[in-house]
Amino acid sequence: MASSTWFYLLLAISFVGTSKSCSPGCQCEVETFGLFDSFSLTKVDCSGVGSHIVPVSIPLDTSYLDLSSNNLEMINESILSGPGYTTLVSLDLSYNRIVKITSTTFSKLRYLESLDLSHNMLEVLSDQSFSYSHLGEIDLSFNKLREVKMDAFTSKGMGKPMTIDLSNNLIESISGTLDRSIPNIQSLTLSGNKLNSVPGLQGIPLRYLNLDRNPIFMIEKQNLLGLKDLTHLSLSNLHDLREISPYSFKELSCLQVLDLSSNHYLKSVSAAIFFGLDSLQELNLSSTSVASLPKDALGYVPSIKSITWGNIHCLKTVKESRFHRQTGLTRQNILNCFDDNGAVSAPYVL
Repeated sequence: MASSTWFYLLLAISFVGTSKSCSPGCQCEVETFGLFDSFSLTKVDCSGVGSHIVPVSIPLDTSYLDLSSNNLEMINESILSGPGYTTLVSLDLSYNRIVKITSTTFSKLRYLESLDLSHNMLEVLSDQSFSYSHLGEIDLSFNKLREVKMDAFTSKGMGKPMTIDLSNNLIESISGTLDRSIPNIQSLTLSGNKLNSVPGLQGIPLRYLNLDRNPIFMIEKQNLLGLKDLTHLSLSNLHDLREISPYSFKELSCLQVLDLSSNHYLKSVSAAIFFGLDSLQELNLSSTSVASLPKDALGYVPSIKSITWGNIHCLKTVKESRFHRQTGLTRQNILNCFDDNGAVSAPYVL
């Protein structure tokens, strides 16, 4: 029995990493999976080699390619094509000097899921730049973007009306294309750009959105409409932010983390901005000018576990006490607050 147990434990080992020959200046690491290492993928690191590295030949089973820090100014479909690119899942192009991408730049990367274009020099996103169904994570932080339009994420022709005549069981005309849809982007990072307003991203099934360090001066109630799947929203270090309109987050019923920290010109928040945040667990208002929260705001955040504003930190605890003149217990949700010196404020009952 013991020997058979060890045998099955050995079979359960699913990952082994080894190195292999690679293009000059690059490093290739093979990851093997499955029973008897029957399946393998290769990670290729060509970071810091120089602009002459492209186009680079990569193994047929490459899943991850790192082309960061190579002073690349141009990237196109001819550079990102050939054997090995058809299986690429993750591509890192960060810390280059890329000024433009087009609708065809990544068109041959059919299985690409993660794309890092941070720390480049992009000023404009062309239409259909990211209209690929598998793409789930995009990092565009620290570029020079002044505007981000939905056209960068949608397929050509999307949104056109479709006319169908079913008389006599015949379809006479269809305008638009049935199989064109918004990509399944779950994570979008736009921090450190030049956006002065929240981009309209309605309909993208985002779960994570980061807009830190942009010159956004106001959050308006229509800005975040349609982002019902969002669970983490970061609006930190918006140095021009002065106002958040009531009901700005009303459709974010799944939001769990809201980071509004380091917005120094934000002096107050109304209770109504928390309307609809039924799932919110963590609220960060540290390093802002918000001195206190309206007490009725807490009624909008029944799931809250942690709140920080100024130098005040609040944590939720559950207090049990007996019913008066009855047997049994009742529960109260209590928000206990304290400052950096450990001084305790009066608790809030949620």
